[in-house]
Order: sequence, then structure tokens, then C-alpha cells
Amino acid sequence: MAYKKINNLLGWFSFLVAAVVYTLTLEPTSSYWDCGEFISAAYRLQVVHQPGAPLFLMIGRIFSLFAGSQDKVAFWVNMSSALSSAATILFLFWTITALAKKVVASGKQEPTLAQLISIMGAGLVGALAYTFSDTFWFSAVEAEVYAMSSLSTAVVFWAILKWDAHADEPQADKWLLFIAYIMGLSIGIHLLNLLVIPAMAVIYYFRRTKKATTKGTFIALIIGIAVLGFIQYGIIQYLVKFAANFDLFFVNTLGMGFGSGVIFFALLVIGAVVWLLYYSIKKSKPVLNLAVLSFLLIIFGYSSYAMIVIRAKADTNLNNSDPENVFALLGYLNREQYGDRPLLYGQYFDSKVVDSKEGSENYRKGNDKYEVTGKKQSYVYDRNTLFPRVYSEEGNHVAVYRDWLDMGPEESPSFKHNIGFFSTYQVGFMYMRYFLWNFAGRQNDEQGIGDYTKGNWISGIKPLDALRLGDQNNLPKSMTENKAYNQLYFLPLILGILGAFWHFKRNQKDAGVVALLFFFTGLAIVLYLNQTPNQPRERDYAYAGSFYAFAIWIGLGVFAISEWLNKFLNAKTAGALATIICLLAAPVLMASEEWDDHDRSGKTTARDLAKNYLNSCAPNAILFTYGDNDTYPLWYVQEVENFRPDVRIVNLSLFDTDWYINQLRKPFNASQPLPITMDSSAYVTGTRDVLFYQDFNLPGNQELSDIFEFITSDNPEAKVQYQSGRQENFLPTKNFKLTVNADEVLKTKTLSNPAEVVPALEWQFPGNYLTKGQLAFLDILIHNKWERPIYFAFTVPSSNFFGLDKYLYNEGFALRLLPKNKTTINDNNPLSETDVVNTTAMYQNMMSKFTWGNMKTASYLDTESTKMIYLSVNKFTELARNLIFEGKVDSARNALKECLDKLPIYTTYDSNFALSKYELVDLMYQVGMKQEAAKLLAQSKNLIKGELDYHYILTQNKENLGMRDIQLGLFVLAQFDDITKRNGEASLNKEINTLLSDYERKFGVSR
Repeated sequence: MAYKKINNLLGWFSFLVAAVVYTLTLEPTSSYWDCGEFISAAYRLQVVHQPGAPLFLMIGRIFSLFAGSQDKVAFWVNMSSALSSAATILFLFWTITALAKKVVASGKQEPTLAQLISIMGAGLVGALAYTFSDTFWFSAVEAEVYAMSSLSTAVVFWAILKWDAHADEPQADKWLLFIAYIMGLSIGIHLLNLLVIPAMAVIYYFRRTKKATTKGTFIALIIGIAVLGFIQYGIIQYLVKFAANFDLFFVNTLGMGFGSGVIFFALLVIGAVVWLLYYSIKKSKPVLNLAVLSFLLIIFGYSSYAMIVIRAKADTNLNNSDPENVFALLGYLNREQYGDRPLLYGQYFDSKVVDSKEGSENYRKGNDKYEVTGKKQSYVYDRNTLFPRVYSEEGNHVAVYRDWLDMGPEESPSFKHNIGFFSTYQVGFMYMRYFLWNFAGRQNDEQGIGDYTKGNWISGIKPLDALRLGDQNNLPKSMTENKAYNQLYFLPLILGILGAFWHFKRNQKDAGVVALLFFFTGLAIVLYLNQTPNQPRERDYAYAGSFYAFAIWIGLGVFAISEWLNKFLNAKTAGALATIICLLAAPVLMASEEWDDHDRSGKTTARDLAKNYLNSCAPNAILFTYGDNDTYPLWYVQEVENFRPDVRIVNLSLFDTDWYINQLRKPFNASQPLPITMDSSAYVTGTRDVLFYQDFNLPGNQELSDIFEFITSDNPEAKVQYQSGRQENFLPTKNFKLTVNADEVLKTKTLSNPAEVVPALEWQFPGNYLTKGQLAFLDILIHNKWERPIYFAFTVPSSNFFGLDKYLYNEGFALRLLPKNKTTINDNNPLSETDVVNTTAMYQNMMSKFTWGNMKTASYLDTESTKMIYLSVNKFTELARNLIFEGKVDSARNALKECLDKLPIYTTYDSNFALSKYELVDLMYQVGMKQEAAKLLAQSKNLIKGELDYHYILTQNKENLGMRDIQLGLFVLAQFDDITKRNGEASLNKEINTLLSDYERKFGVSR
């Protein structure tokens, strides 16, 4: 029993180490990406983006109850990830020791002391190596689903090993039922857990067969894949689809109430389960009984999705897709808003659409029955291929395909390009790069784009790294000072490979099972995702299960080292020494290298900058946002911290859906409904999804209210008939005019000077079609009557400004729509339209209302936070530039001092930051901050010199070197040359001019 006690004790020790590490490095508030949405939804039990995570949210809600105040809610929801991750380490330890014991001390016998030392050493090394692995650690300290999903994976794999150890005992199958229930629960977290099933099927086969064969193993694997498919499609999707079809029949044909068919179908399923259980017992069919009970327990776990429907019916503030009926739930589970991608057969990126096919009908819930909204459409292409991997026709994707595969500008893709893109990009760049981040080393935390300087894996062994990435001896500060510059020297990787070889040598079956786990949670996901280039962020989190499997082999590497040492030392000493060596080579090294870039304990950037967006807005404003990172943090501060609940956030990415427009017509916290006057029937799914432009040659700019009345009219004369026979509304002109009532503008204090008010906003709509969201925007614009200020977040692409650019004024982190022309400020204004700001409002906001997220003191700022540094600096320079133009030099100086005081100007070495720094330098000279300007210029010059020296070395032995960083450095040096010349900095100017001339000669460019 000594083994059991020590195993439990050291397992919990591993848990404690991980829990302490993750608590110490935990982000204290919301982070970027989905975290703000998840925390908000957990706190109020709301509905997140498809396909939802109800169990994760309910557990997060429980953790939020420990918060003593609203500003601590995020910390405690983050803590659910930290403790889930620590528990994952606990079960990983027990998994490694179980596999190790099975090899060296099989059966019921107690291991010898020497064996015990090696077994426990393996558990500690593998578990702690995964504790400090890059990908897992990142997810462990924020409120994302991947930590809890990893725990589900760890539990079920450990449980199948428990079953394997006790399979011959009575009631051993309780472990299989436990696994089924955990898998059902995990559906309410993330589906990655299901990928363990094929490996578990092979374990079941090995344990239940007397003599395993290759054929039998293959059949077991196929059965495991079939079970995986049955759960993912049969249970998760088709159960709901059958229920929806039953409800359709009961409601539309029999005239019964909504939900009656769902209830009938549920009773049928319950009846079938009861009968099958009765039959299996009566006929003594234990396998059938086990299968039916497992199905039932999966359904029990899956029932967490009832929370989604219940809360959608409650009409919560965050109610993504509004899945309050069975058809809406089906679309929600199927992730219909994200579309489909071809997997086994499909088009090339240059294939032409030659036809379209109609599929099944789409339904929505009407007043008393389900209504058809249209049919699913799929396109028929002139050229298709097996295994389509270069399929996206988006222009930026096509450019990457051609560049990555060295295709000519007119070259047509073929099957070899599918294989090439799959092997080099999808596997090599989007999987192996992440794998080696974790176990070899990482270059920096910048998003990889396939060049030599961003997001690559490194080892720290410079001659080897130089073979791929060029000379590593004179790296610039942008690399060496990046906290994610982690050098692991291949040691964890080597240890894992040694462990894998040892495992295959000593127990081929178990090693094969771990290999299956490694494959299905890694490369199988690569196959399934079929990712396009230019992903919005790094996707390493999707493959954490694969890294988990490799950590098992890192632990077993202790035995490989121990057996070699045993040639020179006794077994006990060899085991102890091997454990020490492996602890130093993996977990200790990984912790020492990676602590600084995973310590988010002082970072509050996402929350504080979210407040800056809202504080840029006047009371009761409407704020249009665009992406995840300018929306989810804002939701968090409103929903959880109740900050600026008067501002109505409108996400333009969701604006084209009827359910989202419906929500905007309702009160939201302290925000009144938006002035959307259309009846819901005017924009319901299938109606006015797109209004195409048909030029009617209307003279001049047309009044917006007249256009709106025309395009929302149901009169057949206001529609055109297409070849399909459908009549649709259309956009007759792009030239819009919104007449301005000056009294309304002055009454609402939109403007205070009557002379500034223009008689009308006149602009040209930039698109060739109008979407449903744009239609709703026009409705708001017409009927708002300047009562609520309208803003666009500064991160919204200008293509989403509806053509109103010349009426938008910067007031901080948001641009305000104002009924005055920018040219009315001064006809000789040298500033471009996009530069002009409302200096009074912007100065007050940035100097008095904004906070800066501990940017200057946080021990680590992630990539998104770093981007916000130079975007924030740009806001200060825009403000200062306009203040100088207006003659307010003292105010401009104060703004620049605030920038230097609040932002980490001198400790941010990102080469992209150079542009912002040169503008800062120029403006500081203009306001008399000569000493500060010279200091920043000198530092920036040295940083650019380091960058250009490094890139010059790269040009000597690397082809296809991107010129952007070189051009950026030369441009900034040229600006510094001009600035120092204008400001009498003779010695600096001479030094910079010499540098610039030298680099122009080296790179073969001229001024």
C-alpha cells in the first residue's frame, strides 16, 4: 500500500505546485478574445457565441459567487481555469504513474523501491513539464474553455486506465459509465474531449481480447472513430434535428403548440431507452446494457444545454443567436453562423461557380407555426479535387497560397498544391511550430506570418537555429528583450522522444494508445479544421491535448535515462539521479524561461482600455464596434462592473442578423432601445438579407428617409424580379443626403455653435449592395434626430464607416459623427480628414478619464496589449498635432508628457513602434521638449540600428526576405534626419545622416 499512498501524495503535490503557479500568474481581470464574453455570460448566466459552453458558464457562475465585489468577479472566474488546469496536472501525474507501473511492475505486485523512485519521478517530471508548457500555461490563467476541456480529457483518459487496471473485477464497468457521463458533461464545455474515444476503444480491445491482432486493433480503432462520430453528429446534432422535425410536424400539421413535438420525441427516446434496458437485462446482454446506459449518461451530461434554451427564453442581454426554440438551437449547435469548409472533396481557389443547389428548408419560429425562411444553398464548381486544401477564394488567402507555394500569378492550383499546403503550412506552420514552441523554444510572442523574425520556434542552439532563421548572434532588442524569447535547447523534446522510444520498446500496446491520443488531439484536428491562411490569432490552444500526450512521454523519459545510468550506478541511485536530471532538463528549465511571459498578475490592459472606449463617448451614446477585442472587454465592464451602462454597444459583425437587430430594439442595462422603426417582418431572416445596387440615374443626393422608405416598401413597384422569380428590394442610388435640423442639433448639445452646423450630411455609400445591418444603421441615422451621440470605435476599419468619414471626429478611442464639415475648421488646414479631432473632448477624455491598464508596471504585456501601446501613442500624437495646429501648445505639451508618463515608451522594443516614436519625437521638439525628444530619438535610433544590422546579415544568406522592416527602419531614419536638421541637433543629425547613407548603400536604395 506504500505505492498507493505515495502516488496519491505526490499527485496532490503536483496539483498544489500547479495551483500555486497559476494563482500567482493569474490575470486579475478580463483578458482579450473570448474571455470578456465568457466572464460576462458566466456572471449573469447568458448565452455566448455558437456552439456555446453552458457547463463552463455554470461552473464559472459558482466561482463568481466567491467574489466580494464586482471588480473581483473576473479573478474568480479566471480561478476556475487555474484550478481546472491544476487538476489536469493531478490526473496527468496519475496517468503517467499508471502507465509506468504497468510496464515495470505489472499486476498487483508492489514495485520495488528503485522502481517506485523512477515511477514517481516520471510522474513528477511529466506533470510539471506540462504545468510549465507554453500553450497550457497560457490557457490556465484566463477564463477560456480550454483549461476545463483539458481537465475533461485528463479525467477520461485516467479513468480508462483505472478500468484497464480493474477490468477483471466485478462492477469494473462503472468506470466506463463514469467516462460516458464525463464526456456528456464535456459537451457543455468543448468537444475536444471526444477525441480521446478512439484511443479508449483500442484500450478496451486490448483488455478484452485474449490475443490482439493488427486487424483486430484496426477494427477497434474504426469502431472508436464511429462512436466519436455517433456522439458528435448522432447525439449532439441529430437528436436535436429529429426533435425539430417532430416539432415541425406537431405544430404545422397537427396545429399543436410549440414544443409539443419535442416533448413527444423525448418520451419516445425515454421509452426506447427503458425498453432496451429491460431487454438487455432479460436477455443477459451486458454489452447492450452498457451501451444503453452510456448513451443515457451522455444525454444526462449533454442536458446542460437546457441552460442555453432557458436563458435564451429569459432574453438576457447577451443572447447570441437567440436559440430559444428547437430550430434556432439546431443552428446554434451546428455553428451555422461560421459557414462550412470542404474536407474530403471540394473546389480550388480559382474554381468557377457554374450552378447552385438547393438543400433542405430553413425554418424560423413564427407567431403560431414555423415559417420557411428559404433553402440552404450550396454552389457547384467547374473544378473540384480530393483533399481540398487551397480552396478559399478570398483575395488575401489566394495571395498567401501563391506566395507560400511559389505559384506564378496565373498558375492554376493542382493536387500537388493541396499536399504542399497541407504539409508545409497546415501541419508544419500551424501545428509543428506550436509543438516546438512548447518543447524546443520560442522566438517571440508576435503572430507568425512565415518570415524569419516573427512567431517562429527556436531552440537556443544558435548554429541550428541559424540554418532556418539566419544568424542568431546579433539579434536586435525586439527579439532578445521580448519576454517570450524562450530557449529550451530541445531538452524537453529530446526527453519526450526518449520516453516514446522506451515506451514502444517496453510496452508497444500502451505506447500505441498514447500515440493515438497524440494523433487525434493533434494532426487529426489539423485535418478537420482545414485552416485558411491569415488566421486572426495563433491557434496553438486547439492542440493542447496533443501536447498533453507528449508530456506523458516526457515523464517516461525518466526511465530511458535511468536505465542508461543503471549501467554505472545501482538502480535506486540511477532512478533518483535520472529524476533530478529530467526535472532540471524539462520543468525547471521551462519554468525559468517562461515565467516572465506567462505572469499576467499585474496586467489589466483589456479592462482599462475597454473603459477608455466607453469614456470616449458622451452620455447615452451608441458605439459601433467591429471585432472581438473591441467588443468583448466592453461587454465585460458593462455587464460585470456596471461601468458606463448608458452606452449601447453595437457589434457590426453581428449586425446583419435579425436576432441581433431585435435585441437592439430592447432596453439594455441603462441604455434605452435604439431608434429602429422597421417592423421585425422587414428584416427577418430571408427578407432583405442583401439589397443590390441598381443604378436608376437619380440626380444629385437623395434624401435618406425617401431611400429608406423605398427600400423597405413591400410594393411590387419598389422591387426587381430576378431569374429565380423572386422579387427583391434594391438600392436605387449611392448618393445619400440627411437633412440636418439645426434646432435639434443645438437642443441636444451635439454642437453648440450654430455656424458650425451643416444644412445636410451628403455622402456616397461605398458598397455595391446594402446588408441588413446597414439597413438598420440607416434607420437609426434617420430616426435618431441627434438625440443620442453616435460613435465608431477607432479600431473599426474605415470601410465600415458607411461612407461618412468626413463627418467623423476623433474624441479618444472613438470617432463621433457630427453634422459639420471638417473643412469648416479652416480651409487651409494641413491635416487630413482622418487626422482632425474634437480637441476639447479628446483632451478632456485622455487627460482626465482614461486609465492605461498598468501598461508601464505590468510584468508582462501580451501581444494584444502591446498593439494597444502604439495605438494609444498614436492617439496622443493625433491629439498633440491638432492642439499645436490650434495654437494650444501648452495643452499639446501636457498631452505628450502624459503619454511619456503613462505608457512604456522606452521599454517597448517592437519594430512596428518606431513609427509612433518618430512622430512623438517630432511633436516634442515642436512644443519645446527638446531634452526628452533627443533622449527618445537617440534610443529609437539605436533600436533601428540594431534592426537594420540584423536584417542586413539576413540578406546575405536568406532569400525571400521581407523588406517591410527594412523599409520601415530606413523611413524612420530619414524622418529623424529631417527632424534633427530642422531642430538644430547638428551632432545627432550628422550621426543619423551617416547611418542612413550607410544603410542605403548596403540595401541598395536611394533617397
